[in-house]
Amino acid sequence: MKIESLSLVLLTCFVVAGLEGARAETSNPNIVVILADDMGFGELKCLNPERGKIATPQLDAIAKSGMIFTDAHSGSSVCTPTRYGLMTGRYAWRTRLQTGVLKGGESLIAKDTLTIAKLLKSKGYHTAMIGKWHLGMMFDGIENNKKGAVKPGAVVTHGPIDFAGFDVFHGFHYARQMDLWIDNDKVTRNIEAVEMLPSLTAAAVDYIERRKGIDQPFFMYIPWNAPHSPVVPSEDWKGKSGINDHADFVMQTDDSYGQVVQALKANGFLQNTLILCSSDNGTSPSTSGLKQLKAAGHFPSANLRGMKADIWDGGHRVPFLVSWPGHVQPGSRCDDLVCLTDVIATVADLTGYELAESDAVDSFSFLSALTGTNHAPRTDVIHHSISGFFSIRQGKWKLIACPGSGGWSAPKIKEAVKEAESKGLPMVQLYDMQQDIGEQNNLAEAMPERVMRLRGLLETQIASGRTNPGPRQQNDVPIVIEKWKSE
Repeated sequence: MKIESLSLVLLTCFVVAGLEGARAETSNPNIVVILADDMGFGELKCLNPERGKIATPQLDAIAKSGMIFTDAHSGSSVCTPTRYGLMTGRYAWRTRLQTGVLKGGESLIAKDTLTIAKLLKSKGYHTAMIGKWHLGMMFDGIENNKKGAVKPGAVVTHGPIDFAGFDVFHGFHYARQMDLWIDNDKVTRNIEAVEMLPSLTAAAVDYIERRKGIDQPFFMYIPWNAPHSPVVPSEDWKGKSGINDHADFVMQTDDSYGQVVQALKANGFLQNTLILCSSDNGTSPSTSGLKQLKAAGHFPSANLRGMKADIWDGGHRVPFLVSWPGHVQPGSRCDDLVCLTDVIATVADLTGYELAESDAVDSFSFLSALTGTNHAPRTDVIHHSISGFFSIRQGKWKLIACPGSGGWSAPKIKEAVKEAESKGLPMVQLYDMQQDIGEQNNLAEAMPERVMRLRGLLETQIASGRTNPGPRQQNDVPIVIEKWKSE
C-alpha cells in the first residue's frame, strides 16, 4: 500500500508538473507594440550606420535582441491612416479618409470593426493604450478640435475605450490638442507639450508595474508623441545630440523605449513578451531641421528618396524591430516584404484566433518569418501618400500612379504634372527597387507592359475590397486612382 501510494503521489506530481510545463509553453505572450511618430528609417543607428549620426542605443539593443525587418512599410506616409491600418489590418484609403488626417469628430474605426485590442480581449488579454490616438474623437459629444476649446472634465467618446476595445487609455488625441491629458474616457488635466513624452513613459512603466503578480497576459499599444512636432526635448535632453532639437528629441524617444524594456525586465515580464517597435511614417521635412541634420552628416531617410507625406519609400518604409525571447533569433534580419497592416493577422495567428471573412482584409501573418520557419507570405503592398496618390509594389517592381512626390517633397504634384505635360513624359513612375532603391531611374517609358500589369493589379486589389485571400468586400467610398487629373 505504501509503495502504491508513493507511486500515485509521484505520478500525480509528474502529471501536474507536465501540465504546468505545457501551460507555460503554450501560454500566450504579453504583446507590446511601440510606435514612434515621424521617425524615419534612417533615424536609427542600427538601420543607418554610415549616414546616421544620432545615437539610438536602446532601439539598437532591441534590434540586437531580436529581428530587424529591412523592407517594412506603414500603410500610409502620414499619421491617421497608418494608425487605422495597424489597428484593423485594413488600408485606410478604403474608408472615408482619402487624403490628409483627422482633426476630430467620429472615429475612423467603425464600432463593429475588429481591432487588435478587441481580438486580444477575446483571447483573455488585458488591453492598454498609452499615447496618441489620432483616429477621431468627440468631447462631450462635440467635435472640438481647436487647442484650448476643451476643458478638464470633458467626456471622451469615439476613442480607444468605446471604439477600439481597450480596457485602459492614458494619453491624448493628436498634436494640436496635446494640451489635454485623457484618462480612459475623460479629460483629467491640462499638460504642457514638453511634459507629454515623460508622462507617457511614466504611465507605461506604471502600467507594467501594476500588472506584476496578475495571472493574465496583457497587450500594450504605446504610440509616442515623438519626435513629431512640437519638437520639445526635455531640459535634460536638450543639446545632447550636438545637432539640433529634433536629434535631441529622437534620443529622448529612444530612451523612452529603453525605459519600457527595463520595466518589463524588472517586473519579470521580458522573457514572455513580444515587443514590436516601428514608426507611423518617415521623418517630417518641415519640423526636423533638415539642413542642420544633413550638415551633420545625418540623413533621416538613409538612402531612400522622400520623407513623410511622400509616395517614395522615404515616406513609408519604416523601422520595424521585433524581439521575442526564445522565439525570435537574436541579431537576425529579415528582408521579406511586410506592412504594419500585417500585425493583426500575425497576432491572430500567434493566439489561435480565427479571423472572419470581413476582418483584416489587407493583413498577412508574418509569424513564420519571426520564428524562422518560412518567409512572410506578402508578395505585394499598396502605398498611399498624404495627398491621396497610389503606388503598388510587387516583388522588386514599384509603380507610382502619379508624377512627382505625391506629398510635400519637390516636385509636388502640380509642378510634376506640368513638367510631364510639357516634356511629353509619362504620368507614372516605375522603379526597380533592387537596383534603384533611391528611385532615381524611372523605367515607365521603357517598360510599358510592366506598367500595365502593375496598374491592373492595383485596380483589381482596390476593386476587390481586400488584398488577402477571401471573398470580395466593399470599400466605404469610391476610390480614384488618377487623382492628379483633378489637381
